[in-house]
Amino acid sequence: MGGEIKWYRSTVEEAFSLLESSGEGISEDEAELRLSKYGFNEVEIKKKHGPLYKFAKQFKSPLIYVLLAAAALTFFLDEYADTAVIMGVVLANAVIGFVQENKAEHALESLAKMMKPEATVLREGQRKIIPSRELVAGDVVTLEAGSRVPADMRIIFTRNMRIDESALTGESMAVEKVIDPIQKEDLPLGDQKNMAFGGTLITQGIGKGIVVSTGAFTEIGRISELIQQTKAINTPLLRTIDHLGKLLFMVIVVVSAFTFIIGKLQGFATLDIFLATVSLAVAAIPEGLPALITISLAIGVKTMASRNAIVRNLPSVETLGSATVICSDKTGTLTKNEMTVTEIFTLEGSFDVSGSGYIPQGQFFSHDRDIDPQAYPTLIGTLEAGVLCNDAYMREEGGIDGDPTEGALLVSGLKAGKFHLPRLDTIPFESELRLMATLNERENGTRLIYIKGSPEKIVELCSAQDDGNRISSIQPEFILDNASEMASRGLRVIGMAYKRVSYTQSTLHVSDLNDLVFLGLQGMIDPPREEVKTAIEKCKTAGIRVIMITGDHVLTAHSIAKQLGIRTYGALSGSDLDRMGDTQLKEQLETVSVFARTSPEDKSRIVRLLKEEGEVVAVTGDGINDAPALKGADIGIAMGRSGTEVAKEASDMVLADDNFASIVNAVEEGRDVYNKIQKVIMWTLPTNAAEGLAIMAAVLLGITNPPLLPLHILWINTVTAICLGVPIVFEPREENLLFRRPRDPEEPLLLPIIKRRIVTVALLMVTATFLLFFFQMENNSRDIMVAQTIALNTIVFFEIFYLFNSKSIHNNVFDRLVSNRAMLLGIAIVISLQLLITYNTYLNGILKTAPLEVFDWIIILCLSSSVFFIIEAEKYLMKKGRGIRGKISR
Repeated sequence: MGGEIKWYRSTVEEAFSLLESSGEGISEDEAELRLSKYGFNEVEIKKKHGPLYKFAKQFKSPLIYVLLAAAALTFFLDEYADTAVIMGVVLANAVIGFVQENKAEHALESLAKMMKPEATVLREGQRKIIPSRELVAGDVVTLEAGSRVPADMRIIFTRNMRIDESALTGESMAVEKVIDPIQKEDLPLGDQKNMAFGGTLITQGIGKGIVVSTGAFTEIGRISELIQQTKAINTPLLRTIDHLGKLLFMVIVVVSAFTFIIGKLQGFATLDIFLATVSLAVAAIPEGLPALITISLAIGVKTMASRNAIVRNLPSVETLGSATVICSDKTGTLTKNEMTVTEIFTLEGSFDVSGSGYIPQGQFFSHDRDIDPQAYPTLIGTLEAGVLCNDAYMREEGGIDGDPTEGALLVSGLKAGKFHLPRLDTIPFESELRLMATLNERENGTRLIYIKGSPEKIVELCSAQDDGNRISSIQPEFILDNASEMASRGLRVIGMAYKRVSYTQSTLHVSDLNDLVFLGLQGMIDPPREEVKTAIEKCKTAGIRVIMITGDHVLTAHSIAKQLGIRTYGALSGSDLDRMGDTQLKEQLETVSVFARTSPEDKSRIVRLLKEEGEVVAVTGDGINDAPALKGADIGIAMGRSGTEVAKEASDMVLADDNFASIVNAVEEGRDVYNKIQKVIMWTLPTNAAEGLAIMAAVLLGITNPPLLPLHILWINTVTAICLGVPIVFEPREENLLFRRPRDPEEPLLLPIIKRRIVTVALLMVTATFLLFFFQMENNSRDIMVAQTIALNTIVFFEIFYLFNSKSIHNNVFDRLVSNRAMLLGIAIVISLQLLITYNTYLNGILKTAPLEVFDWIIILCLSSSVFFIIEAEKYLMKKGRGIRGKISR
């Protein structure tokens, strides 16, 4: 109700009139009528799919179809072990996907939970406590510190009330609330100071408001609609795996059909050629590939968690590694979320203050020279005023309780010493006055009024100024020019003044606040995290652009961006974005990297346009307002400490320490994960292709007794997939991953170099195996089982030597042959198993193998090791070729 009206522009009387209410509220009958018409004050959640549907959906993949078909065929052929392995892989992937399903629904549930508390309302002048879900437009609600605002409302009364709206707006400071209408068009939420929004937290004071919107019509409700409208996206990895699955499906079907037709033309019996075709499909299908990819991602998840990045779904591990843009919040992510005084202006000079956050440790500087603050009377006076005219206090365990601005003033004073004068009376901060005042008494009986507030208000009340040596007439222009200069650098500026009064005065009134003596200005800022600047430099090196999107002021955001080294040509506000079409905004996005005073729609729009331009976008957020953008991004990153449950549920990853630097660490891990997945594919597909090609070649050549039996293929697949494939994912991270450009999100997993390796390695393995097989059969007239055992071991040792090649796709591996203990252990196990099936009489009977002579092993090792030297030579020549081309191009 009333969603189209700009309530902040209405007077209190107009709001009552439009809502047909009054200061005494509405009647119970009217409340019931409106409740039945507009519904409960809660976020509606769309009907969920049942668990069976969610589980069945996980099988929607071409590669899964191939694996299911292979499982059925192996079951038909009584190869139950192979069936079990394949089905285990399929079910493991389905369970993982099922667990990660429906994050958006969880986010909506969190939104709904935020609107369950009770509310105190006036109904026909009677004070009542009702469930907040029963609030309706027109209800008059009492607001007080410590409670959440239950619905969107127009403020009709306030006394020293401030509301933390960071969950909605990203604004780091609690907002002072006023009553007067604000006559501006399209005002951002953060500037609607006469409004209170559902789900925000009242930090101090009391007030009243008239409900203007409930449920889906509130700002929270509007965001929930955005979450529901935002489609879940496929990550780049899922898209490339899906493409690979379709490609493998087509290739295996075509090759199997071709083999079946050729076999029939050559006169093979239908059953024999059918079994051979099935064996080919089983050999060619990389049934271990999904499991190895899952293991790679799972290890990445564990490693990221140790570096404060907790991943909620596995594919997001790699997605972050391919990110080209990181859209980051300012407060708490790039900055510490701790206001800190950094500059002080007095008529004695300007001073810099070191230290950050709420730790009272730091030094004072003048013209880059360390100074003793006690030697500067007005500096001490300014610090003393900030400490005494202050309601914040230090906690014993560290940190402050109270308003962040007052906390910053308290800490800056404590850096110079302890100030304590008994307080006799106070005038609390009120937005109408724009100041706070206290009456304090010194030990000698002297009584002083200390005042702090906006520079304009303080100067207006001052008739004199103190320069440390004498009291002279106020120079308002000079003081306000300095205040403006400080504000232009993103500082929040607070003015200080004092007044001596009679030793008999014990109370304080607004009428006493005149003829003040100006002391100085304190400028504060939420300081950048020290490690973030280095992290942003790493992003530049890695080809990742950092964009700041915040609800804070434009000047503050731009100043922080400069300090952190974020490259930007100016800064745009939410109002600027509203005046731009998508085409114009895309042009601005090429050069502008700072966006301030933004709404949830603005953030989602920026993310959408970046993605339309082909960027892989990571988005950070902690508030309710961030949920749509988090869900719409390629990877959403929520804050673990300060983040709302809504943001966490809508995200793909949670930062345990709320630190941007942890994102950069996670980017490195993500790139390592993708690098390992490529290595897994680099090893798996050529070896599987070789096994399939061996069967296909036997059919094409009309060999009735092939070098490898279906049983041998099953053995090779089972042993090598576990003992050789799995160790690849434990390969140590390669250096300089952050010096590489982000990969193209549309880049296929089957890189040209991998396709070339598939052909090279498969042909080499099959050719060598067949030549050795025929040599044994023709020249030595040896038993067929001996020749087949030699062929079996030749294939396995080819895979072992090629495993070393797969330690790096492009670089030679001579210096890292023993860097992976898991790989060495896996190779030792495979060699032991091969010796076992070769020389154990019992296993000889089961697997149709036979003992070999020492000379046989020498031949096997010489032939199979050739793949290692050939591939390493190819890497060397390619690298040398790239170097020559680079010199020519320069």
